[in-house]
Amino acid sequence: MSSLRASVRPVVQAAKAASYRSRAPANAYATLREIESRLKSIKNIEKITNTMKIVASTKLSRAQRAMFDSRAYGETSDEIFKKAETVPATEGNKLIIVSSSDKGLCGGIHSQISKAVRARLALEPDADLVILGDKAKIQLARTYASNIVLSFNQIGKEIPTFAEAQSIADQIFKLGKKYDSIEIFYNRFKSGISFEPTSVPAFTEESLQTSPNFSAYDIEEDLAQDLTEFALANAIFWALAEGHACEQSARRSAMDNASKNAGDMIGRYSILYNRTRQAVITNELVDIITGASSLQ
Repeated sequence: MSSLRASVRPVVQAAKAASYRSRAPANAYATLREIESRLKSIKNIEKITNTMKIVASTKLSRAQRAMFDSRAYGETSDEIFKKAETVPATEGNKLIIVSSSDKGLCGGIHSQISKAVRARLALEPDADLVILGDKAKIQLARTYASNIVLSFNQIGKEIPTFAEAQSIADQIFKLGKKYDSIEIFYNRFKSGISFEPTSVPAFTEESLQTSPNFSAYDIEEDLAQDLTEFALANAIFWALAEGHACEQSARRSAMDNASKNAGDMIGRYSILYNRTRQAVITNELVDIITGASSLQ
């Protein structure tokens, strides 16, 4: 009986070793496959973010040229109101125009402009909102949905044009409501890596006619409305162009940071993959040696 046990014991030990050998590498291989799959996904993300960074850099140069052209329009239009010493009305109906876009993946550019608008609405809760772009609309609609009287989408896909700004201004005037003061919120381009939420007034016909130095201009009263409509379109064009340049700059910075983070993750997962692979090989060698020893 003892001799039977002695002869069976090596067989049982070999079976246990074979069973362990069949289980442990399977789990390790599954882990290796998971790491390899995740590593492949991160590498694909890195390719996408690098491509988006290059595209944003290309678009930024064109957006800056359009921005400088729009500034020439806007600053020239503002000279008339500065020399006439025009000031916005402090009472009456207030309209706030928010310049945003439909696209994301550009950092906190939309959140910052929405934050600035919410701060103004806290002081003037009855002001109406006209929002250019879905990103700001989604954020502002959470708390000020009743203030939104008009919104536009398909903003920011291409470089803004004066024709688009003129169409937006026409739709605002078609609302039929008389506004005593208009204010435009937009992101002002400061440099390739920074921007600042800013607001500029868009003067109404009444504000222009009541200006102290309005009589210095030889402008007929029936042309004052045309001038203010043209000035509003100029201001909207300026805001759209500045915001578009800021968006491309912010997207380039965001994609650059995303590419760097993806590179860091690829390095960490590559080290983890190599260590796990070495551990699997070591475990297999140990199992082989253990099984061979038990058969002796």
